[in-house]
Amino acid sequence: MPITIALYAAGLVLTLCLAAWLTPRAWWRRANARALTVLVCGTALLGGLLQAVFGLDTEVQAAALPVELATAPVAGAHYRVRDHLNLRDDVGVNAHRLAVVPAGTVVTVTGAHQGDWWQVKAMVDGRRLDGWASSLWLRRDDEARRLPSRPAASD
Repeated sequence: MPITIALYAAGLVLTLCLAAWLTPRAWWRRANARALTVLVCGTALLGGLLQAVFGLDTEVQAAALPVELATAPVAGAHYRVRDHLNLRDDVGVNAHRLAVVPAGTVVTVTGAHQGDWWQVKAMVDGRRLDGWASSLWLRRDDEARRLPSRPAASD
């Protein structure tokens, strides 16, 4: 973010230099809409050009990509429900609740997701249900429930 601000500040400085060199001096004797338009458009264009040349957005997106891939659900993966979980027919807490999946139930992820909401398949009361669930309440099936370790007693 600070680099982006610096690039647009450089764009403003370049705009002022180019405006002083390429426009009539009479345009700048008093503030007007034309001068403001030249400054705003020039700063936006030159700042955007500097940002595109240095490719900073590409680096930021590339750095964020592994994090998103790591959190994306894998189709067919099994997860254990940590606490009672509402299985819904759509994304969001206001969607209709299909069932309450008991804690400890193993669900299968379909791979579809919208943010923290994952589409899952679950067996509830002998019925196979497909619905949406908050991934915040799911743990990998192979993930052991970790209990906090107690410090050793000292004399």
